[in-house]
Amino acid sequence: MSRELYPALMFAALFFFLALGIPIAFSLLVVALVFAYIFWPPGINLVISATWGSMNNFVIVAVPLFIYMSYILEKTGVVDELFDTIFKWSSGMRGGIAIASVVVGAIMGAISGVTAAGIIGLGLIALPQMIKHRYNKNLAYGTVIGSGTLAQLIPPSTNMVLYGCVSGVSIGALFAVGLTTGVFLAAMYILYIIVIGIIKPDSYPAAIPVEDRAEWKEKLISLRNVLPAVILVLLVLGTILIGLGSPTQAAAFGAGGALLIGLLKRRLTWKIAYTSCYQTLLVTSMVGWTFIGAAAFGAIFSGLGGNVLVSNLAMHLPGGPNMVFLVFAVFIFFLGMFLDTFAIIFLAVPIIDPIMRRLGFDPLFIGLAFQILLQAAYLSPPFGLSVIYLHGVTPPGVTLMTLFKSALPFLVIQLICLMIVFFFPGFFLWLPRYLFG
Repeated sequence: MSRELYPALMFAALFFFLALGIPIAFSLLVVALVFAYIFWPPGINLVISATWGSMNNFVIVAVPLFIYMSYILEKTGVVDELFDTIFKWSSGMRGGIAIASVVVGAIMGAISGVTAAGIIGLGLIALPQMIKHRYNKNLAYGTVIGSGTLAQLIPPSTNMVLYGCVSGVSIGALFAVGLTTGVFLAAMYILYIIVIGIIKPDSYPAAIPVEDRAEWKEKLISLRNVLPAVILVLLVLGTILIGLGSPTQAAAFGAGGALLIGLLKRRLTWKIAYTSCYQTLLVTSMVGWTFIGAAAFGAIFSGLGGNVLVSNLAMHLPGGPNMVFLVFAVFIFFLGMFLDTFAIIFLAVPIIDPIMRRLGFDPLFIGLAFQILLQAAYLSPPFGLSVIYLHGVTPPGVTLMTLFKSALPFLVIQLICLMIVFFFPGFFLWLPRYLFG
């Protein structure tokens, strides 16, 4: 068998193990060890060194700290108060609940960076309100799915921390470009909701009835409830963006601040602290094993000539760098239909990032495009996680197919956003260039 077929066989074996239901982390590790043992025995030492290198990455400590911060804020009721506040202030607007859902989704992204929290929270609070006030159901479902997924792009995003660890791109710069792009994408969502209301006036009512609107006193009191959490997020992001501390230090500050907010609100209990730690441990363990498995897979893939093979193929594609970008975008989008975002980052970035840099693409632009594609994967069939999260809290009778159809306009908006980023990258990269040079 030709040695050039070994890298392709590795991917075939990986998908075979995934089809058997073996977790992605262990599938990656098993494939790496088997191919090293059979085709390249010295590669076993490389697997060991790759594993040790993964365990020694200090920056990745920010991941469990950010996750812990989000769990504490969610379990102490801060997230529910955020929903309540935004909806009270938007109650007099036409399409206000849908627009508020987008705003809440964006802020939730800044508070937690966890898509599941945003989707489920909006599904439990915003969706029933939209159905109650006669919003078009497809628009309501799509708004919740698209808005909740903003957490993948708006910092502090776990995906960005992991991308920075793998690619070497500044996490602070990734946060800055994610902030500008996330706000832009949220604005595109709001524009779409407004335009739909103009084209199809029956998509949602003119405004919530007066008797259902909050009074000014209620609105002002609700601001007081969410102010500490908003200040905490601004301080965490500001620490990173201004350069006062590393992402790991900022994450530690955020986790400690979340605990302090819970104490001040007299809602932090031993049970909340314990369950938050336990759930953080579960997620972090999955990330850690996936990191190790992907590092081992990537080391053997490269050692068997996979990186050289992919690089040569990319360099000989007709159409130049733009065609290479298109092919890689389709490849990442395809992986996103089947694999977890963490696995895609650990698996694809070491292969794609060096090639794109050789072709002259800005490393920060590559990271931004990667994040948008990962976000789009959350909405795409057959395993769009955002759709599956919402399906878990929708009324009986709502099918996955209905939710995928409802998410389609927001998926298209995300891909349009990627096109705009491709043709006008300077519009989105100005903030990280200003802050980080």
